[in-house]
Amino acid sequence: MQTVLIVEDDLINARVFSKILTKRGGLAVKHTENVEEVIQIAQSGGADIILMDVSLSRSMYQGKAMNGIQLTQLLKADSKTANLPIILVTAHAMEGDRENFLKESGADGYISKPVVDHQAFVDQILALLPNA
Repeated sequence: MQTVLIVEDDLINARVFSKILTKRGGLAVKHTENVEEVIQIAQSGGADIILMDVSLSRSMYQGKAMNGIQLTQLLKADSKTANLPIILVTAHAMEGDRENFLKESGADGYISKPVVDHQAFVDQILALLPNA
């Protein structure tokens, strides 16, 4: 079973995403907003894809605040995790945000919140999963 790592600082969003992905997508789900834990899971092969919240209001790394864009850049720059698909998930859905966030982060996809179409959400994730 393939595993989605949800990196999200809002527990309600994390629960909703988890429920949609397990029920509709048949996927296993892990959740954390701890940057060290995200890196460890990614490097150990513990996730097949990452859903990355752009804001991550409480996440810290090496004593500094870190958002989802910075964490994605860090993972994409590491040879062990560079090929792991990462989808940014954000409520910042102004015109141009998608392109800017994707370009800046190196992420593989972008989903805006709130997620209204659950099947489209699952389909977008399944499409980026390796060997799906």
